[in-house]
Amino acid sequence: MNTIHIRKGVRRDIPAVFALVKELADFENAEGELETSAEQMESDGFGKRPLFEFFVAESTVGEIVGSAIFYIGYSTWKGKKLYLDDLIVTDTYRRKGIGEALLDHLVNYAMENNVRQIRWHVLNWNKPALSFYEKVGVDFDDEWITCKMGREKMKEHYTLLLEKSLSN
Repeated sequence: MNTIHIRKGVRRDIPAVFALVKELADFENAEGELETSAEQMESDGFGKRPLFEFFVAESTVGEIVGSAIFYIGYSTWKGKKLYLDDLIVTDTYRRKGIGEALLDHLVNYAMENNVRQIRWHVLNWNKPALSFYEKVGVDFDDEWITCKMGREKMKEHYTLLLEKSLSN
């Protein structure tokens, strides 16, 4: 593990981080759901109002082999919270302590920034990830259900709103 350096991600890291995101989409059999691009990530992460931050795990030869992509949100009950969108370690570097090192940096960042809670999702069939999170002592929530509204559902809802406003 001493051959890996964890550092804050910078703009030039985006192509390598996006390659990790694509690798994750492939692993999750969700290649068709990937709608963003390296260019979009660069714009969203380094534009006028950055929407996310990230840490990278870098090998001694400068290869990005892992990443933790996150953003700060707000809970009316807890205050500032950190949402971990993806914790990714490339396949050939897994089980070498890199995921834990990335998570350690994330926890350190959260503590330094007075974050009250870290949240993320993991697929219920991803046994290696579930085992990893169990090993590091996270709490699994069996009470809350994840809700989401994708672009198509948003369009449908928006159309209904427009029709409703026109009929009033």
